[in-house]
Amino acid sequence: MQLLLNDEFDELFRGFQREAFHLEVADAYETPEETEPIRRYLAGEPDDFGWQQPWLNLVRQTTASGRSVRRLRVVTEPHVDYTRWLLSISHLNADAGEVIRWLPRGELDGLPIAADDYWIFDDRRAVFTLSGTDEEIFGAATDDPAIVDHCVRVRDALWPVAVPHDEYVKR
Repeated sequence: MQLLLNDEFDELFRGFQREAFHLEVADAYETPEETEPIRRYLAGEPDDFGWQQPWLNLVRQTTASGRSVRRLRVVTEPHVDYTRWLLSISHLNADAGEVIRWLPRGELDGLPIAADDYWIFDDRRAVFTLSGTDEEIFGAATDDPAIVDHCVRVRDALWPVAVPHDEYVKR
């Protein structure tokens, strides 16, 4: 496994050829850049979403070049505050070109699920999201075919049963 820092992930993201896929399995994340936006959401205060613009710009550039960015969020229902916040802002990601689906944890019905979040790039590289106090560490990357194939199988099992974003927010 190769440890990636933020800039290295950005380069990896810019360098893929066809598709980047992200699986999110946690019900909440504690990233420093989201602390204030979540606080504002819970307090009913407005957000200018400036903190999210670098990501949205990257997604726009990526999808404008014909490459795909997909995200699948496995969530617990009823939703925790974090998920409610995500539901309120994910339209920005979708508008930028991300294809987002949601899968309630209670609907897994024996489907395979990963214990960790990960990205898959072009079905050739998996990058596992790491959490910790070091804000610079983004994840651990591997090209090991057995690990990548496992991640692809999980994605391929979950994606068809997950609910498209627009449909999920109407539930």
